[in-house]
Amino acid sequence: MTLIHYQDNELFIEKVPAKSLAEQFDTPLYVYSQGTITAAYEAFSQAFEKHPVMICYAVKANANLGVLSLLAQLGAGFDIVSGGELERVLRAGGDPAKIVFSGVGKQDWEIQNALAAGIACFNIESSMELDQIQRLACSMDLIAPISIRVNPDVDAGTHPYISTGLRENKFGVSMEDAPGLYQRARDLSHIETKGIDCHIGSQITELAPFIDAMSRVLSLVDDLAIAGINLAHIDLGGGLGVCYDDETPVDILEYAGAILQGMGHRPQTLVFEPGRYLTANAGVLLTRVVNIKANEDRHFAIVDAGMNDLIRPALYQSWQRITEVEIRNSDKELFEVVGPICESGDFLGKNRSLAIEAGDLLAIHSVGAYGFAMSSNYNSRNRVAEVIVSGATTQCVRQRETIDDQLRLERCLVF
Repeated sequence: MTLIHYQDNELFIEKVPAKSLAEQFDTPLYVYSQGTITAAYEAFSQAFEKHPVMICYAVKANANLGVLSLLAQLGAGFDIVSGGELERVLRAGGDPAKIVFSGVGKQDWEIQNALAAGIACFNIESSMELDQIQRLACSMDLIAPISIRVNPDVDAGTHPYISTGLRENKFGVSMEDAPGLYQRARDLSHIETKGIDCHIGSQITELAPFIDAMSRVLSLVDDLAIAGINLAHIDLGGGLGVCYDDETPVDILEYAGAILQGMGHRPQTLVFEPGRYLTANAGVLLTRVVNIKANEDRHFAIVDAGMNDLIRPALYQSWQRITEVEIRNSDKELFEVVGPICESGDFLGKNRSLAIEAGDLLAIHSVGAYGFAMSSNYNSRNRVAEVIVSGATTQCVRQRETIDDQLRLERCLVF
């Protein structure tokens, strides 16, 4: 469900006209619908209400403090991959006891801060990382809760850049090596083995890869129990896809039904790490047409947003829906929607049918995940403002950067 909709040919975010947001906060501008995020979280939570569950939002999708504080208020846990994300979650009011720390390159200071905060679990990815956490926990005289991320070697059928569950990927421990690592962890003085973790990729729109991965993980869980290693939780990661164009995402009730059927009578708490599912379709990027340019048989709509603001189309060749904020009853033409960045790859959409003029506003949809979070200052462009809309109320949750903000940490060379 999304509360981003058209009314009398004009785009609204909940009860607020997109045009008024652009006038108040300027463009480019990221806008998020609070109600849409809330509805997605509640749908996920209610689908698993008959089984113990912890929903840990994947912070990397959208790390804005406003978004994190909303999810914390809803009762979410958090999946983090850096010390910076840990600090964001804590400042947003997140419960440390609902934080899982994933990622392959955890540094000593990050692990130490997470131990001091009292997080729920480290998802470890190698034997060396297990030794690293044992060493640090011992030095702090703390017990480190861990799960082992296994790589089930399942092809999720998604873009290779966001596939994580194959042998060729950098993530996780092989299913063959995992039992030995669990045995070693059991014998370490400052390690408490809590669970098992897997994550096979992102933007997955079929149920079969999830079920295949889960069945392999559950088989390992059962083998570990026979060996006397009983786990408290099973973390099945995230990866649920959303609709950008004409995809048919997995229905959350169907997903939950299949997972719970597979679990049978196993008592372990289920942990999930959704990111895109909760925030992607809650966001739009508003951008203004700066110029219209014709080049032989092509028409270009040059807008004030660029690949530094939204890199997904250039990086993943992803498709984002682009619409007019105010729809005209006039003939449409095919446009390449491009930005001002000095790169040929600076495009936001190709072959889009639009009726537009210079000065018009466009909305790029489904940008609430991996939009602002991946933005940069390339070409010394200021990162844009972020706004959350709740009903008829708006709140700026990140101010637009200035050039002084960019240059604050730099110095001219002085001999």
